[in-house]
Amino acid sequence: MTTDPDFDAVIDRRGTGCAKWDAMDKLYGVSPDEGLSMWVADMDFRPPQVVLDRGRALLDDGIFGYTTGDAGFHQAVSWWMENRHGWTVAPETMFTTTGIVNAVALCLDTFTRPGDGIVLFTPVYHAFAKTILGADRRVVECEMPIVDGLYTLDFDAWDAQMDGSETALILCSPHNPGGRVWTRAELEGIAAFARRHDLLLISDEIHHDLVMPGQQHVPTALIDGVTDRLVTLAAPSKTFNLAGLHTGCVIIEDEALRAKFASRKEALRVASNVFGVEFATAAYSPAGAEWVEALVRYLDGNRQVFDAGINAIPGLRSMPLQATYLSWVDFAGTGMSPEEAQQRVYKGARIAANEGHTFGKGGDSFLRFNIGMPRSQIEKAVERMAAAFEDLQ
Repeated sequence: MTTDPDFDAVIDRRGTGCAKWDAMDKLYGVSPDEGLSMWVADMDFRPPQVVLDRGRALLDDGIFGYTTGDAGFHQAVSWWMENRHGWTVAPETMFTTTGIVNAVALCLDTFTRPGDGIVLFTPVYHAFAKTILGADRRVVECEMPIVDGLYTLDFDAWDAQMDGSETALILCSPHNPGGRVWTRAELEGIAAFARRHDLLLISDEIHHDLVMPGQQHVPTALIDGVTDRLVTLAAPSKTFNLAGLHTGCVIIEDEALRAKFASRKEALRVASNVFGVEFATAAYSPAGAEWVEALVRYLDGNRQVFDAGINAIPGLRSMPLQATYLSWVDFAGTGMSPEEAQQRVYKGARIAANEGHTFGKGGDSFLRFNIGMPRSQIEKAVERMAAAFEDLQ
């Protein structure tokens, strides 16, 4: 019998050049000395031992030249997809990028033109809109309605919204920040929507391993009739807490799309780094899978503690979390303006959290909280939130 990793250990990341803790004062006015950092999406957990061991071996080797490790990385991704997600996909269909946001930028550069409309189902991961605008494309926001507390898809409204200038759709599956795991039927609807409007479908599946008990992630690639317009993005960064290594994987099964992407990637000279591919290869393994199972159990416990505490505060409601370690909390029921609610969180609770408006239409009344941290800090966050909104109780 194996022992679960010690996710309860509090690791002091302050003063280490860690964006999550060392930038919180500048961004949110919350001091790292007394505050809790629950904003940017990396966890306060060490990665699996198999990754740490590989890192030590690299250091002991002491030579960090150019790597040919992409083949091993892609083989490991192929193994992971088949064994964890039931998707048989060849290593030859894969490309290594400098993380997922870089992959999105490469897709826009390769397959779209300046001025094109790029569709987002909002609210959604804020880096998408920044990347679209930075590439001189237009953000087309299709706001998702909330039904029974969860985000849903409104294709009738969105069909009417399209004007023919849109060329791509960026999907977040599972969804960030709402934590939705899209069902097979919903993914079939998304694929049909992309076909109707002749959209390239870029499916960001970076959170696919962090699915709560009772939920099942379906790779978009397993939906019939979508391969000829699909680009799937994956990475070890969220699963194994390796975001700082900036290593992502683009998977394109369609030969024509793949050739076009390969040509553009080569022209832009996008290359891998030895630590990224070696750490990722070590992570996508049976030992890494065992660690993920323990991680999800722990995150599920964090989810239950956080939701119970937040939902006990009148006017606050956390969206039921089906996947990710990012809790999406609605403050609309307090009757407060978003700015007032934010200040209570920042100044009263001394917690740094992402502001909902940055995720696009529909996000104004929300804040996003990262619960990928030791349970004791989740309990502290709940206590602080209750105190900050004590007058509502």
